[in-house]
Amino acid sequence: MTATASALERLSSPLQFLKGVGPRRAEGLAKAGLTTVYDLLTWYPRRHYDRRSFRKIAEARPGEVETLQGVVQSMRTERTSKRGLTLFRLALADETGRIEAVWFGRRFLESAFQAGDVVIVSGKVEVFRTLQIRPDEYEIIGGEDYEPIHALGLVPAYRPVEGVGRKALRRLIHETVKEFAAAVPETLPAEARRRRGLAEIGDALRAIHFPADEEEKERARRRLAYDEFYIYELMLALRKLGVRKAKVGKALRIDDSLDGRIHRRFPFTLTGAQARVIDDIRKDLASDRPMSRLLQGDVGSGKTIVAAYAVLAAVGNRRQAAVLAPTEILADQHARTFGSILRGSRVRIGFLGGGMRGKAGKELREAIAAGEIDLVVGTHAVLEEDVRFRDLAVAVIDEQQKFGVAQRASLRLKGNRPHVLVMTATPIPRTLALTLFGDLDLSVIDEMPPGRKSVTTLCRPGEKRAEQLPFIRRLLKEGRQAYWVSPLVEESEKLDLESAVRLHEALVHDLAPHSVALLHGRMKASEKEAVMGAFRSGESRVLVSTLVIEVGIDVPNATLMVVENAERFGLSQLHQLRGRIGRGAQEGYCILFGDPKSEEARERLRVLASTTDGFKIAEADLKLRGPGEFFGTRQSGLPEFRVADLLGDAALLAWAREDAFARIERDPGLAGEGGPALRALLGDRLRTRVSLATVG
Repeated sequence: MTATASALERLSSPLQFLKGVGPRRAEGLAKAGLTTVYDLLTWYPRRHYDRRSFRKIAEARPGEVETLQGVVQSMRTERTSKRGLTLFRLALADETGRIEAVWFGRRFLESAFQAGDVVIVSGKVEVFRTLQIRPDEYEIIGGEDYEPIHALGLVPAYRPVEGVGRKALRRLIHETVKEFAAAVPETLPAEARRRRGLAEIGDALRAIHFPADEEEKERARRRLAYDEFYIYELMLALRKLGVRKAKVGKALRIDDSLDGRIHRRFPFTLTGAQARVIDDIRKDLASDRPMSRLLQGDVGSGKTIVAAYAVLAAVGNRRQAAVLAPTEILADQHARTFGSILRGSRVRIGFLGGGMRGKAGKELREAIAAGEIDLVVGTHAVLEEDVRFRDLAVAVIDEQQKFGVAQRASLRLKGNRPHVLVMTATPIPRTLALTLFGDLDLSVIDEMPPGRKSVTTLCRPGEKRAEQLPFIRRLLKEGRQAYWVSPLVEESEKLDLESAVRLHEALVHDLAPHSVALLHGRMKASEKEAVMGAFRSGESRVLVSTLVIEVGIDVPNATLMVVENAERFGLSQLHQLRGRIGRGAQEGYCILFGDPKSEEARERLRVLASTTDGFKIAEADLKLRGPGEFFGTRQSGLPEFRVADLLGDAALLAWAREDAFARIERDPGLAGEGGPALRALLGDRLRTRVSLATVG
């Protein structure tokens, strides 16, 4: 048995057999996901309490949390007059004074102390007849092998584990670190550690739990943060290598004749940015390797036309294409757009929504499987197991962050390695996008189509709505249309619906004689379509909606967006909502009614009012919300980094990417120094995540 294998066998030992655990405690640990020694080693502290120094008792400050040391003078248990609570009092003294440590309901502590014990206590100091301290932690000093871990030094605080007290958990982790941290195999070559100034893994695991000082803790955190990034970037590098090695079932042929026919279908002249991205896509599609490209573009930048090029290239080769969107409204908009582009052609388009069952749904699925449908536009329904393609060549995923990784991966399985284009209107700083989506080739549309009018954004208190009504009526009288987004009261569809109904009733009165329609989530698909049809045609002048309509609606005559309770929406949501207007020949107006209570909410509205640049808004959103919420970690498939900070550790992230991609380039099998440990320790997780990363 190799040294690595022997170490891994120890690290995979069940916790039940560790000293002080046993079956019952092991059950609570397992519920928290802690089943092996390695799990416990990587159960990182949420924070550390700084208890490195303590005051003399006479210097203790009432109202402050202090760490004090004293000798036990006496102890007693008494029952309080109020509610019959048991009170345990421990009298401590040093050369400067005396204090009572007081615990409620902790009678068992009688047997924990003896007169003469030297005790460290940490907690809030109060004056109640006498000087008192309410200890959060205590430590009895003494014993040949004694190591203070609860009330002295930088004391780790962990997420609670059912059935295991915090002191018991800390003691268990302390003993586990002492015995096993040095056995964790090193995954990084020594040269890489030296070059990046990173600690050895065993030292890092010890210091992240029980550091001697802040400097040692930060050194440990940096190593573990780098490791999190490194593993993620290795997965991306392996994924990219797999794509490079893969071959499409049959290459698409795009000659000048087909290219010209596609361009003649476009309803307007392309911008320089669109033409540049289409050139990238044409090269991808003509290759014998499957395209795997991320297309970024701000709201209204013209991503759909770029995607149309890929779709038309597939159908022009008598192959099939699919366009997926997260909502039926957006999918319906795509179906309309492609129907318009392909009007008069022989291309057969099928729409597959979530509710399409019965005879019509069965017939459509059979037609797709037989190759009788050239272009399938739909929602998540396209990913269902009973949807089969005869010859899927190109798949486009819009608003890719709203599809889970496993869902996107299943799309690959519906064709013989189809070309995949994923699109997002959430701008991400280019360097971050390259790092986080490094397995995808990146294209950015950084130019808006000519003729797009500016949008003026106004922030107003909710109580000022009546003052804005004359301006809104004037726009409607001029023939304009408006969206009016109902307030997001709370995560309750029923309450949101009631709120929208009340708003609709009020606006019917306030905006008469102009027609005001209502769109909400409980409508049947046919009802939604009827409402949207009336709004597109201009029959309805104002659309009140509870739905997330930030994507998928394109009505050029709609030049006004009103958002109620705007402070309850995220920056990117508000930017997407605003992007629904200013698409025609007239100037747009976005009115945000809100009463922000927090500084963060006020800053969101200030940012939106000051710029329409999606990348500036995205950077502000990233700083305000943090990476987890910004990227929608659970949906996007990004790992929830436990130690690393995507913003604060940007330099580490760049290093990890550079090192991981270089390693896979020279050692794709991870056979070199540290490779066996990587494969053995993280192999199962790595294989699972790589298999899920098949698309985007």
